[in-house]
Amino acid sequence: MNLVVVSNRVARGTAHEPMTGGLAAALLPVVEKSGAIWVGSSGRVRDGAQKEPFAEIEALGAGALAMLDLPSAHYGGYYEGFANSALWPALHSRSDLICATEEDYRSYREVNSFMARALLRFVKPDTAFWIQDYHFLALGAELRHLGVTRPIGFFLHTPWPTRAIMGGVSHHRELIEAMLAYDLIGFQTQDDRENFLDYLASDLGLEIKNSVVTSRYGKSHIKVFPIGIDPRKFAEQSARAASHPDVSRLRRSLNGEKLAIGVDRLDYSKGLVNRIKAFDRMWTMQPALARTVSLLQIATPSRGAIEAYGNLQSELAKLVSDVNGRHGEVDWTPIRYLNKGYSQTVLAGLYRTAQVGVVTPLHDGMNLVAKEYVAAQNPADPGVLVLSKFAGAANELDTALLVNPHDIDGMARTIATAVTMPLHERRMRWEAMMAKLRASTIQQWFADFVDALQETAQETRSERDPAEPLIDEPLAVRSLRSAGSGVQYH
Repeated sequence: MNLVVVSNRVARGTAHEPMTGGLAAALLPVVEKSGAIWVGSSGRVRDGAQKEPFAEIEALGAGALAMLDLPSAHYGGYYEGFANSALWPALHSRSDLICATEEDYRSYREVNSFMARALLRFVKPDTAFWIQDYHFLALGAELRHLGVTRPIGFFLHTPWPTRAIMGGVSHHRELIEAMLAYDLIGFQTQDDRENFLDYLASDLGLEIKNSVVTSRYGKSHIKVFPIGIDPRKFAEQSARAASHPDVSRLRRSLNGEKLAIGVDRLDYSKGLVNRIKAFDRMWTMQPALARTVSLLQIATPSRGAIEAYGNLQSELAKLVSDVNGRHGEVDWTPIRYLNKGYSQTVLAGLYRTAQVGVVTPLHDGMNLVAKEYVAAQNPADPGVLVLSKFAGAANELDTALLVNPHDIDGMARTIATAVTMPLHERRMRWEAMMAKLRASTIQQWFADFVDALQETAQETRSERDPAEPLIDEPLAVRSLRSAGSGVQYH
């Protein structure tokens, strides 16, 4: 099978590009080995018509990396607008932050259509497409409109919210109908899948049998595929990284005190404000822990042009300053707060140095930082993972110290427990989590999804009437025309 993987962002390597986990970092090693073609944005935009949309095509292990310059007229509305100011807050249950215009939606659909046309280059008799994440909910429908009958799968890396929250997104019905062009739709958790199926049954009135939905496109199989990491490789990387200059300097600066670490994109879904407040509360409730444990918080800037992100950055900077002013001493800083990214190699070494890993998102599809922290630990003296019960990873890493990130006092007490946990309990919890990581690797995730796509695609396509058109026109056109917008979609 000739597999084409599509995502908004691609990774050219982990040695030079700052990464804090996430989709691109997770996909890189398995795509390299699979021989797949990985298609995504080059990070640049281009004006005007493009005879050749691919800016670069280069070898990537046994496969290839193909990068496009996306259309400048629509990139802002697609990425900062609809994808990250409407879909992202909705998917993370922040309906109060949903904000997008009709033009943003039009741009989102235009970029999905642009990507579909570019992908025609890779259509062969044995091609299968695997589309990643919320940036391309409508890409499958656009491919079907262009006559593509090859298998198309989709995987969502974020959570999927309740139908009431999803109903706050403009054109939600058209988008979810478009998603049913995918032969296979994968989610991180059972809750995500159940929320999606509830929408299909309640809002679209579709019949669901054994998590299979029949629509105008044929059958769509709705399944769960929790994404993993390569724990053996990450453990080896963390051991080697102990001698990295950044890691060595950090270790020397601790002067024997314990370290807690948080590594996140600077995003309101990550619960960073509540996390800082929990450490503040811990030092207030248990002053004996001052100078005993400090927090290293790496918060990589993200989507700074969006107002909610700029506001968060300002709020966090002020909060960290207040906490350090309240608890710090001339020779001790409670919170080391860094707004920059680090390579996976350095992060692996930092995780291994820290006695406590703090992963406390308000909502997260999986959160691979939690899994990386566990894999990075020294088996003889492992650290403790404090994990939000609202991260997908909590379904597997159930011997972590699970917390409610909205309960500041509860988090403070749990972090203090982690700092003082005896070695035998730390080992017991760590060994149980490592067993889960070894049983559910990213290689297994990749293989399970591709196998399921192969199994379901033929059944889905064979049951469609060959004489029936796949779609008469893009769903976005119908919705915009019916609203009287006068937008011309092409």
